Amino acid sequence: MDDNNSNAIVTSNNKWKLPLSVFFKDARLVFKNDSLAKEILKIAIPAALAVAADPVASLIDTAFIGHLGAVDQGAAGVAIALFNLSSKITVVPLVSITTSFVAEEDTIQKTNQNESKLTYELVTKNMQVCDRTQDGTMKTPMPTPDGALTEETNNGNEEYRNICEKNMLKRVERKKLQLGSASTSLLFATILGIIQAAVLIFADKPLLGAMGLKHGSPMLDPAVKYLRLRSLGAPAMLLSLAMQGIFRGFKDTKTPLYVILFGYALNISLDPLLIFHCNLGLTGAAISHIVSQFFMALILWMILIRKMVLLPPGFKNLQILRFLKNGGMLLAKVIAASFCATLASSLAARLGAIPMAAFQTCLQVWLTSSLIADGLAVAVQAILACSFAEKDYEKVIAAAARTLQMGFVLGVALSLLVGIGMYFGAGLFSKTIPVLHIIRIGLPFVAATQPINSLAFVFDGVNYGASDFAYSAYSLVMVGFATVASLLILSKSKGFVGIWIALTIFMSLRMFAGFWRMGTGTGPWRFLRLH
Repeated sequence: MDDNNSNAIVTSNNKWKLPLSVFFKDARLVFKNDSLAKEILKIAIPAALAVAADPVASLIDTAFIGHLGAVDQGAAGVAIALFNLSSKITVVPLVSITTSFVAEEDTIQKTNQNESKLTYELVTKNMQVCDRTQDGTMKTPMPTPDGALTEETNNGNEEYRNICEKNMLKRVERKKLQLGSASTSLLFATILGIIQAAVLIFADKPLLGAMGLKHGSPMLDPAVKYLRLRSLGAPAMLLSLAMQGIFRGFKDTKTPLYVILFGYALNISLDPLLIFHCNLGLTGAAISHIVSQFFMALILWMILIRKMVLLPPGFKNLQILRFLKNGGMLLAKVIAASFCATLASSLAARLGAIPMAAFQTCLQVWLTSSLIADGLAVAVQAILACSFAEKDYEKVIAAAARTLQMGFVLGVALSLLVGIGMYFGAGLFSKTIPVLHIIRIGLPFVAATQPINSLAFVFDGVNYGASDFAYSAYSLVMVGFATVASLLILSKSKGFVGIWIALTIFMSLRMFAGFWRMGTGTGPWRFLRLH
């Protein structure tokens, strides 16, 4: 058989070979604290803590506002829900794209810098090649101060040569990072933050009306006042989150975590001072939030500006079209996911106050516990983006497999923790017997889906790390259509249980979409067919 026929058979076999074994690669090492595990956890743990810091701070913030009375508490609750919903639409695409693009571009620049250092070493070796002239002196290729080489007679003038060597080395090492992706992210964060603030300020009453605060409601006026003030912090908030995405691209999640903790500590300490001592009420709560957001943005900016050039030298250095293209795709994904969750809440509300109260409790526990896996998603995204840029496919396979395995183990642990915690601690969420009864009905779904949810979130990080934004968006939109259909059908026939069956289908399909992409070796994972 000739070589051409042999190659054709190999290609044909690879075409139908599914690399499903990649998910089980080195599974026995899932609990081993080796260099790969340390790298993953070094990124994942601070990222998870940063994700958890926001809801904890919001909970404490809400507790202070709760002392102002039911009207103010309700008004702030609706305003915060609206503000968070509008922020989520812009934040998720921006931060996800920033992390991948910065990691990729930073890796390429470091590779180029290493090549420059190799060039420097070659030049210094060439400077040591000497030949003796007729009068006995040493003729040596000498560098000029700007790095060019000239023929100079060396009569022991080593000082000149050493100065030139140091100048060349400084030019290689002192160059600040200049990433077009980082500058583009900050530009979009500023623009989107201003747009978000303007929309929330000038369309506050219609938007609050859509959230249920109609004209004549006693909560409307305080909600408008609180929303307008809090919206002033939107540009700082988006800038802060964009810079967190930049740090994630550098695989540094500790620095933003420290800044976030200091920022929220400032928020919490200002709350009682401004709300009660200064008698500013809701206005004080809004001001404390704004101050903390600008504080975090300023500190992160000061840290970043020492590490890199944040302002690009020219418009051509920006990546506007690339951000718009991929950001638009992820925007569709965020809208699809948000619509499914909102529809589920709406259908639960139609069942009555008691089922709705139980549903909201189950939903918050379901989402909060699952978001812990976001730390692993951030870790695998940053590692894969760097490894793909280096074309280190062995590292890609090892990191993706290990993180998915960690995600499954985390999901199982969360399943046990949530199941036991909600079974014995349901009374912390409500004292109403019928509500507690329905919470326990939803408990099996909330607990059993934790491994599925964890894997779904980690697969998001895997897709983002591979810059597979298009597939991530298209697949979730399709999953969204299937989820909406199942929600409408099952909520009518099964009620409360039907809604949770539909949400289980939603997360299962999200997980399967990620499994399908890697498991079939398509898109950026074609190289798996060759392993």
